[in-house]
Amino acid sequence: MTVTSFNEAQQEQLKEIGAYLRQIREDKSLRIEQITAQTLIRQAFLEALEEGRYEDLPEPIFVQGFIRRYGDALGLDGVSLAKNFAINFFLLDSENDGKKPQKNSSIHIPLAVPYAVLLTVASFILFFRLNPKTPADSVAQEQKPKASTQTTVSPPIASSPTLSPFTAPVATTPSPETSPSTPATSPVEVTVELQGESWVRVKADGKTMFQGTLSKGERKTWTAKKELTIRSGNAGAVLVSANKSEQKPLGDPGRIKTVTFTPESVNSQ
Repeated sequence: MTVTSFNEAQQEQLKEIGAYLRQIREDKSLRIEQITAQTLIRQAFLEALEEGRYEDLPEPIFVQGFIRRYGDALGLDGVSLAKNFAINFFLLDSENDGKKPQKNSSIHIPLAVPYAVLLTVASFILFFRLNPKTPADSVAQEQKPKASTQTTVSPPIASSPTLSPFTAPVATTPSPETSPSTPATSPVEVTVELQGESWVRVKADGKTMFQGTLSKGERKTWTAKKELTIRSGNAGAVLVSANKSEQKPLGDPGRIKTVTFTPESVNSQ
């Protein structure tokens, strides 16, 4: 068995997409053997795809094709679903190595150039050290002692008025400092309404509150103190309203989208 190269992002995407496909298949009461016959994909690959076992799957480019055909077999938009699984392309080292000698061979610096630069810099430094001072510099130095011998008369310091011992001191009351008001953060409340079928997972303050498939017309509400995260397999079918605001789609139809709501982000809208 050969272990293929999947990075961490691809592994996470594979687990999410596989779980979503399996959930839709089970909701439609379809056996995996039926999907195998329809897509002509080996059953072992389909099982590994559903369970996110990337080590039992071929290269990522083939896995992207499996996702597209599996999604089409379930009646989903397989092309949009496959685009959620990113593929990284890398150049072969042999191609890069073959280009490096050509690039380096086109640039040639003669050995005499650095020596010429160093000699020029040393000549400038030696010139400024051996160059005598100009007459203007000597005149300026002679005038400095004369200017320093002049005495400057400072103006008399005004005497501050003295207070009589019989006059009561004026009490100054410090102005009260206004402390910045800290607005109390209210919990965030998110309501979802389904325009179509979609797999949804909801986490409130790091705890999973719901995970499953919601049908068209269903409406649910969740509340969190710090943050509430919604992840959907068909973002265009999920209408979201935060703290009774206007309903908006979570994302594009057929795309996987994750959105996190916090009291700060909701209040700033």
